[in-house]
Amino acid sequence: MVTVFNEPNDVQVELEIYLFSRLRDLGRLSVGRNARKRVKDWFEDDKNNSFEFTEADRRICIFKAELREKETSSFETLRNIGVQILGKCKLHKVETAHIVSLSNGMEVFFVLEGALLSSYSFDKYKKEKATLRLNSLFAPDLDDIKLKELNSIQEAVFFSRDLVNEPVNYLTAVRLAEEIKAKGAECGFSVEVLNKKKIESLKMGGLLAVNFGSIDPPSFSILEWKPENAINEKPIVLVGKGVVYDTGGLSLKPTAGSMDSMKSDMGGAAAVAGAFIAASRNALPLHVIGLIPATDNRPGGNAYAPGDIIKMYDGTTVEVLNTDAEGRMILADALSYAKKFSPEFVINLATLTGSAAAAIGSKGVVAMGNADKKIMSSLELSGARVHERLAVFPFWDDYKDLLKSPIADLKNIGGKEAGAITAGKFLEHFTDYPFIHLDIAGPAFLDSADKYRTRGGTAVGVRLLFDFLKNRS
Repeated sequence: MVTVFNEPNDVQVELEIYLFSRLRDLGRLSVGRNARKRVKDWFEDDKNNSFEFTEADRRICIFKAELREKETSSFETLRNIGVQILGKCKLHKVETAHIVSLSNGMEVFFVLEGALLSSYSFDKYKKEKATLRLNSLFAPDLDDIKLKELNSIQEAVFFSRDLVNEPVNYLTAVRLAEEIKAKGAECGFSVEVLNKKKIESLKMGGLLAVNFGSIDPPSFSILEWKPENAINEKPIVLVGKGVVYDTGGLSLKPTAGSMDSMKSDMGGAAAVAGAFIAASRNALPLHVIGLIPATDNRPGGNAYAPGDIIKMYDGTTVEVLNTDAEGRMILADALSYAKKFSPEFVINLATLTGSAAAAIGSKGVVAMGNADKKIMSSLELSGARVHERLAVFPFWDDYKDLLKSPIADLKNIGGKEAGAITAGKFLEHFTDYPFIHLDIAGPAFLDSADKYRTRGGTAVGVRLLFDFLKNRS
């Protein structure tokens, strides 16, 4: 990972990067008269947002970068400038760069965020590793708090992306729990892992049913961050879907464009883990609990089948009509389990439905729920700030009727219409607290890079949750 510093070190700076938005800011640029004139001419006449030149033994790159604090879209513009800056660092094969604002300094955070997040690569299984030489960025405009936040966001996002990108022949449900527990020990949050025997004793019928077709056991992880100075009396609970691989079970998926990317079906679990990393690294004064039910969904062994009736953790009976609607089965047990914590509210994240992806694609997150509008509005604002925007769907009780079964309390699918919403209403059945459901099926995994959202796992949800939690603390 690239490390950001705000104090000088002994390493020679190979590339100087300056950000400014107004011509008068150029007075702070320490260059000769000829260079200053060239920069002025570029600023006034050139439509490009960057200008690069050399002076003596200095390589200098200047970017037009304006922060408009009331316009969250400007945050994203700055992040994308960061992507360009990383490209310059790659082009010139530099190990160190110096980035300074000639304006108000606050834009540096967003620019660096874009640069850092776009520096990710997953090359664990490749003989030829990524060629990025950049290892440090010096940013004197960042204070210590922002510096810690920036480096922790990078750590959290990269950990989450790594989990999503790992194949199931490495990342089983048990290994997922082990990875998160090891990271918790490093960061300071606790992780309790329930094994299959304990899950059986708790009669988590949904999680166990999905696991029937696998030779690998399930896991159920309970994460907790509870600092002494926590300001909330009741915990906030985050629930993440941990299907480490989804074949669809007996309702088998096609391979191309579907099953081939289903190692990403634990994106919700990865997002929750990443949020805990960021929250603990920044010592947020909040009591937060995370619940991650995990298994793979396969058609082997005694796999659960369409027509089965499953008794869930809370005693609800569910008629299974599609084994590929497995995420809601394991999440239902986790949401029921969350009742024991008497939460202030619960946020659920899951790559849950193709309907959500079909509705808004990869450009945002489908949201719904019954929590107070202030909570949803706060989450929407966080989504705008980090550019993980929410599309809030209706959550009318009428949709419950689509889940009625003639032989059980519920059926696990609602039909062809409103699939994302009926999935959310299914989950709501297992709650008795304020609830928000985030369907991240669209943006969780990309076939090609989208600026700083690199190919593969994107870690969508990590920055959204962290920003939301930070602004409640």
